[in-house]
Amino acid sequence: MPEPEDGNKGVTIVGGGLVGSLLAVSLGQRGLRVHLHESRSDIRRAAEVSGRSINLALSHRGREALRAVGLEDEVLSTAIPMRARMIHPLSGNQYSIPYGTKRDDCIYSVNRRALNELLLTKAEESPNISIHFESRLLQADLETNTLVFSDGATGKKTVQTEFVFGCDGAHSTVRRQMMRWGRLNYQQEYIQHGYRELTMPPTPSGDFAMEPNFLHIWPHHEFMMIALPNRDKSFTLTLFMPCSVFESIRNEDSLLTFFRAHFPDSINKIGVERLYKSTLLTRRER
Repeated sequence: MPEPEDGNKGVTIVGGGLVGSLLAVSLGQRGLRVHLHESRSDIRRAAEVSGRSINLALSHRGREALRAVGLEDEVLSTAIPMRARMIHPLSGNQYSIPYGTKRDDCIYSVNRRALNELLLTKAEESPNISIHFESRLLQADLETNTLVFSDGATGKKTVQTEFVFGCDGAHSTVRRQMMRWGRLNYQQEYIQHGYRELTMPPTPSGDFAMEPNFLHIWPHHEFMMIALPNRDKSFTLTLFMPCSVFESIRNEDSLLTFFRAHFPDSINKIGVERLYKSTLLTRRER
C-alpha cells in the first residue's frame, strides 16, 4: 500500500536543485506540507558535487524570488556586484557596457552550490518540510498521484500525494511519466555547443587578476568565454563553443595555440600549467 505524504494539501517536489528547494521553501511558508525528494546525496556534506558549477548571474527576477522567501539580503551579503560587462576584443582594447545608469543597476555573481545549500538549509528549518536525499523517482501514476521512489535505505518506497511538482531538470523523470499518462507532445533538440569551466586564480599578492565588479566577456562569433568573480578573489571562467572545436583540442600544444589565437590576454592570468590541467584536456564538453 502506498504511504500518504502526510498532512493537509500534501505536496511532493521531485528535484532538490535551485528550483525545487526554492519552491519547497515558498510552499512551506504558505503552510503546505512539503516532501522534497532529491536523487543525489546531501550536497552540504559532499566534498565535491557533480553537475553544473557555473556561477549564477543573479538579476532582478532572481532577487524578487529570494525576497519573497526572506533570503535576498542573506544571499546578497556574500554576492559580488557586477555593474557592467567588460568586453575583451582580440585587439586588446577593453571596453565596458553598463547594466544601467545608476550605481545600483547591477547583477550579482553568486556561487551556485552555496545558494543551493542555503535553500536546502532554509527548507530543513521549516517544520512543514521533509527532505529525502538519495530518493530517485522511478515511476508515477499521475491519475492517482502515486509515486515510486528508489530509496537508498529501504529499496523502493511508494507514496501518495495531492500535488506533484517536477523540478528534476532537462532529463526530467516527471516529464517522462507525464508522457505516458496523457497526450503530451514533447521535442528535445541538442545545440551544437558545449561548455567547459576553468579557474583564474588570485594574483600572487592575493588580489583579483581582473577588475572584479564586471561580467567579463570574450566574444568570438561562434564561441565565447565569460568570467565571473568569486569571494576568494578567483574567477570562474566558462568557455562555450561548438563540440567540434572542443574535439579539435587534443594536446597541450593545440590548447595553447587556441588560447593564443582567441584569448591571449587570459593566458598569463590563468597560468599555462593550470590550462594544461584544466577540463579542456581531461573531460568531454557538457
